[in-house]
Amino acid sequence: MHYRSLGNTGLEVSVLSYGASPLGGVFGNIDEAEGIRTVHTALDHGINFIDVSPYYGDTKAESVLGRALAGVSRDRYYLATKAGQYGQEEFDFSAARVTRSLDESCARLGVDYIDLFQCHDIEFGDPAQILSETLPALVKLREAGRIGHIGITGLPLRALANVLDQVGPGVVETVLSFCRYELNDTALEGWLPYFESKGVGVINASPTGMGLLTPRGVRDWHPATPLMVETARQAVAFCAAEGIDIVKLAVQFCVAHPGIVTTLVGTSRPDNIEANIRYAEEPIDTAMIARVREILAPIHNHNFTRGLPINRDPIIPA
Repeated sequence: MHYRSLGNTGLEVSVLSYGASPLGGVFGNIDEAEGIRTVHTALDHGINFIDVSPYYGDTKAESVLGRALAGVSRDRYYLATKAGQYGQEEFDFSAARVTRSLDESCARLGVDYIDLFQCHDIEFGDPAQILSETLPALVKLREAGRIGHIGITGLPLRALANVLDQVGPGVVETVLSFCRYELNDTALEGWLPYFESKGVGVINASPTGMGLLTPRGVRDWHPATPLMVETARQAVAFCAAEGIDIVKLAVQFCVAHPGIVTTLVGTSRPDNIEANIRYAEEPIDTAMIARVREILAPIHNHNFTRGLPINRDPIIPA
């Protein structure tokens, strides 16, 4: 496993990291014992960064992860969780709520310290409140030694910039972006110099576009347009005909970029996390990646967005 520096945090994190949302049943029912084995497998193979949220599975993901980490030496992993989103339509970015959220998450996770505490899906929050209330509360928690570092997460890249453009240096140390650096969408790449100029480390998530680039395909809730779904299906079929797992190419494409510190992959199955780790460590198949990206060219950077109007990215229609 290779490791990279996460911005100015001083944390050296694995280029492939573990996203614990599946432990909450976000992508279907899970066998909890198998999910716990998945966490242990990830750690045993060198993954040292784990990301979760109270939102995933209505706190279930944090609870299962806490049981998985019980008895695991705290120096074997960096733990990231979030505050601000608690249900599908439940957002609360007030200082009191995010402060209380930390205590709740620590209790479920069985720890007394969070390495990276993130403001979750800030596109649903008023940037003015996040700047004047949420982030100052997180800074107090950092100064008190309850958390190590502060991050923000979101789907629209504009939402991240709306905060970073106005916040003081060193307040926000990381950004977590999902579905914006993958085989069919590389919009995040154009923002990397900006994030570097702000001194923040970049965490990438959903290298398969929340299932878009998988043989199983998207769930009913997925916001991709019919053209995106059909074009991705063609890419998946091409890979299958060539005897290649498109997930392998998706993971390799993401971890190969030096400007992206780490890429989160989520699964509740030990064999899946082992496969993802193997893909990340094998030589990258640049020729096959190029061929797949040609198939995906008609939907390149075609996207979906959400949140308050001020926070939304411009849409490239598909």
